[in-house]
This record gives sequence, structure tokens and C-alpha cells, in this order.
Amino acid sequence: MSAAAVPGLAVRGASKTFGAVVALDRVDLEVQHGEVLALLGDNGAGKSTLIKCISGVHRLDAGSIEVDGQEVAMTSPAVARAAGIETVYQDLALFDNLDPTGNFYAGRELAGPSWMPRGLRWMRRADMARSAAEIVDRLQVSLPARSATVGMMSGGQRQAIAVARSSAFASKVVILDEPTAALGVRESRQVLDLIMRLRDHGCAVIVISHAMDHVIEIADRAVVMRRGRAVGEEIPRPENRARIVSLIVGGDD
Repeated sequence: MSAAAVPGLAVRGASKTFGAVVALDRVDLEVQHGEVLALLGDNGAGKSTLIKCISGVHRLDAGSIEVDGQEVAMTSPAVARAAGIETVYQDLALFDNLDPTGNFYAGRELAGPSWMPRGLRWMRRADMARSAAEIVDRLQVSLPARSATVGMMSGGQRQAIAVARSSAFASKVVILDEPTAALGVRESRQVLDLIMRLRDHGCAVIVISHAMDHVIEIADRAVVMRRGRAVGEEIPRPENRARIVSLIVGGDD
């Protein structure tokens, strides 16, 4: 990865307040294509606010967001998705009564022919099923049955479906909020492997996590936030663990 490479995502001087509360204070952040960036910090550090600004849920009060070197005004989630950014929050936003294909294309159904009025078009179910199957195969997602409803699947399988769905539509950046929270060892392993495959396929991946062992395993860099500021950056290695923890808790103050 060249030092001069244009980052897949760049945040410049991001600031956001909610009344008298300063949630973000001039935050700078970059992530390259084919890189996993861990975003670390205690509760209330500003991590969730930052990813919501990147995802268009909140608007920045000051600063800018660039995708592949082009500034994008993130005024809504639809704008972020159009820019190639997909976010998987902790609640996953899955429909338990739908199968993986239904969840992949919920709200983005393929329908045609295009010359017909929208309300009269018919669903291209075979095309959607084929596309979803290709994504599942490419990312090596293990499912009990592709026709099974998501509500019948394990936590790890549900998380994998949510991540795979994001990769289907994210041409630039995938953001994952606590992807292994509340998962067992085996299910966490499946999700971590999936994140590394996303990186190998050229995605810029941002992961929020409190699991330091997972961060050390999958992340190429770690940015630590505290009190709304980006206070440090480290390479996540076992020998740097104490330094990272110190940045998180403020031991260097």
C-alpha cells in the first residue's frame, strides 16, 4: 500500500455537538482500500457518532468526508449508500421472516421490465437469488440452508448475512459496529474470517470493537478515540497492547 495512495475514506476535521455536549472535536481519520481499521475507545468516546456521521445518519457541524478523494456531503444514509458506504450496526437490521436473499434485497428489490410503471413491474426473484448466492459463495459464508428464514439461524450466521449484505452494495467502505459482540468463540471465528475476506477483496473496512484479541488479529491499524477526539494511532500487535489500552483509558494524560 503506497503512502501516496488516495484513501478509500478520509475524514477531515470532523466536529459534532449535541447541545452543550461535544461529541466530535476535529477528528481526522483515513482508511485505505484493502485495509481493516479498528476504531477503539471507551463508551462515550465518540465512535458511534463518528460512524453515524460517515453513514449520513448525523450531519457534521464542521469538517468534511471524502470517498476516493472526492468530498461528499453526507446528508442522509441514502447519500452514503450511493457513495459506496454500507454500515452494519449492532442490531443488524435483519428481517427474521425472510431468507438471506430477501434480506439482501429488502428495499432494493430487482424488478422489471424498466419501461413499465414501477407498481406494475414483477420481481426478478431468480436474479436476486443468483446474485445473493454468488456473494455468499465468494465470501464463503456457511449457512444451514439458503432457503431458511434468518430467524432460524444462529447469531454468527445472522451476523455473517448482515456483513455479506453490506458487501453486496458497498463498492468502497464497510463499517461494522461490534461485529462479534455476544457471539461465541466459533461464531466469532466465522465473522472474523469474513472480515479478512472483505479486506482481501479490496474493501476499506472500519471495525468498532472492544475485543482486543480480535483487533490484534484482524486490524492493520487502530485509531483510539477519547472524549470526542482521535488521541492516537497504533499498529495492533501484542507488544503494543499496553500502549493501546493506555490511550483508551487516558493513562497518558
